This record gives sequence, structure tokens and C-alpha cells, in this order.
Amino acid sequence: GRVPPALSALSQVLRLERSRRTGIMFPLQKLERYLAPGTDTAQFHIFEPELGALQRAEELFRSGQGHPIDYVSSAVRMDHAPPPALPEVCFIGRSNVGKSSLIRALFSLAPEVEVRVSKTPGHTKKMNFFKVGKYFTLVDMPGYGYRAPQDFVEMVEAYLQERCNLKRTFLLVDGVVGLQKTDHIAVEMLEEFGIPYVMVLTKIDRAPRGLLLKNVLGIQEFVKENAQGCFPQLFLVSSVEFSGVHLLRCFVAHVTGNLPAVETS
Repeated sequence: GRVPPALSALSQVLRLERSRRTGIMFPLQKLERYLAPGTDTAQFHIFEPELGALQRAEELFRSGQGHPIDYVSSAVRMDHAPPPALPEVCFIGRSNVGKSSLIRALFSLAPEVEVRVSKTPGHTKKMNFFKVGKYFTLVDMPGYGYRAPQDFVEMVEAYLQERCNLKRTFLLVDGVVGLQKTDHIAVEMLEEFGIPYVMVLTKIDRAPRGLLLKNVLGIQEFVKENAQGCFPQLFLVSSVEFSGVHLLRCFVAHVTGNLPAVETS
């Protein structure tokens, strides 16, 4: 099997010097230092699990004997989807937002799991279901916007409205370009259906710090004014450097009911 990449396991991150370690485990905290004095940072500190919770979550994402992590099936229609037996989370976002790369990073401790990452935007044309042992299912949805499959709206709307075991939708936004018109439409759809969701800012390794801060504050402002169902804390991730990936694993474990009450610092 493939060897998991560097920093995909917490044990490797914990060997780093403190500032770099914080930047990978809690990228928002690292960014907070550069805010103007007096800026309200309450939304930066809502989900801050302790090390024990991060480690327990990591075990869920590490495949092993008796705990297989598998690609289950793909579906273009709801009647093709696997039965809704386990708690489920889904990942949606614009084509080329880095959705498949992020899912591959989340599953990097199960290198046998095949998450196809395409060089061509809009490659995911179906809903792809991944089963994490007996604990939860993760769904990679087709991208919207550029080169979205024609039946995207029907497929995704049907899924969001009908999937009774859906616990949280992860809406991915490109950290370099920030919120786009198509993202606003996705937010409106989630709000209209009353679906609880969380925003994840991807590709943070590619965004200069000033731009990243501007996008983070802009999205937080947008969420405050326009969203009822969005988790107030933004999650920042880099699938290349593994920043925020460990925290996101922990949040997925938490919302699927697979962590005892998360101890937050």
C-alpha cells in the first residue's frame, strides 16, 4: 500500500516546534495573531478540542483489522444510493475547489482507499459514498459551477432533501478566491432546506496571509448576516500541508456522534 504522507498523523505533527504545530492543528489560531486589536474573535474559538479528542478522531480515520474504510458505491440518482444506515456527512463545493484532494487528505491514514483526484475541474460526476467502519459514511458530491454535470441540481437537491441520516454538509470555498456567486446559491439552497452546514476554506497554503485574513473575515461577516444553519466557526484547510485536516477529522467524528462530548479547551 501507499505510505501515508508526512504530517497526516498527529504523532508527526506533535514533533514539530510549537508555532508550526499550532499552525497545522489550529490554523485559525495562527491567523488570529494578525488581526487588528479589538477584533471580535469569538468565532475563532468555538470548536477547539483537546489533544485526546483529536487522537480519538484520528483512530476513526485510520483503517485496520476490524475497521475497514472503503469506497462503497457511486450514484447519480437517490434510488442508486446505499441505504441510509449510518450517520452521514457530505462535501459540496465549486468544481476545482479541491474537494477530492481534501477527502484524500482526510483518508490519508487509510492509503488503500481510492479517492480519484482529477487534474480537470468538474471531474466528479456522481455522488461517491465512502464507509468508515461501522461509524459513518462520507459522501463526495459533484462540483457545481464550471463543468457541473447537467443533472447536478436535481441530484444534489434530492440528496439534501431526502437523506434522513445526513448530519452535516461541508461547503468548501476556495481560500484564494473567497465566496463566489455560485457559493451564494449553494448557501441559499442549504438555508432554504434547513440543512445544517459548515464552511471550509480550502487551499490556504496558496493564499497570501493578508488575502486569507480578508476572506476569513468576509465569510464570517456573510455568515453572521445571511445564515441561520451555518456553524459559526470557519474551518481552514490545506490538503498539501495538512493544516486543519486533523481538526476537521475531529469535527466530522463529533457531528456524526462518534466522539463523547468533545472536551474543548
